[in-house]
Amino acid sequence: AELINGTRLTLDGACLLRDMGEYQACYLRQPELPYGAWRLGYFAPDYMDVWVETTDITDVRGITSRGAVTGTVSIRQPENGSGKPAGWPERFGWGAGRYLSGLDLPRRIDIRWQSLAEPQTYRVSLDIPDVTREIMRRKEPAKCPASGRTEDYREAIVIGLAPGGIVRAWVMGSCLNPIEILRAQAETEPLGPYQGKMQGRYALPLEPAAKAYIEKHGIPYGSW
Repeated sequence: AELINGTRLTLDGACLLRDMGEYQACYLRQPELPYGAWRLGYFAPDYMDVWVETTDITDVRGITSRGAVTGTVSIRQPENGSGKPAGWPERFGWGAGRYLSGLDLPRRIDIRWQSLAEPQTYRVSLDIPDVTREIMRRKEPAKCPASGRTEDYREAIVIGLAPGGIVRAWVMGSCLNPIEILRAQAETEPLGPYQGKMQGRYALPLEPAAKAYIEKHGIPYGSW
């Protein structure tokens, strides 16, 4: 009470500001989640290698976490050309990513990534609809053999990235089927990989299996 009494407090975006003379303190509302943290993951079609340069996430409080998820996307490299890159798979995992503790549910996700199969660099800004957050807060009946739980949340957003800048996103839980939430067309990043800071060099070379498949069959544009 002594810290607050007589101190001017003002609202500024997601902050409750406390004027302390030479500087200000910002008090943030904690995320209002029914679980500890939500997860963001990426995947790509077979052989269509992807490197995520950056993911900037703005949550419903207006707080932005820059570079929240980066790096290589979890992809399958089937041997002997047995993969099926055309179209999105009926079943897929949570992808490469992580749990985002300290962030509330997302309002916007900004992504910049390298499609190594082409190669090309893309960027997109995804506005997450209200209904997505409603789904992620809703507990639903589920069968979870491993844990024995009979209810589960869809606490993960999984984003698929395909050549041509095609983006699709789903919400899913460990014991619940995915629900598609959006589709988007990304734009080409005019500055190229790493916004021109790497003299046009891409993050990684294609995996040998991916290179062999693309040289033989090409990229199935239009299937995603």
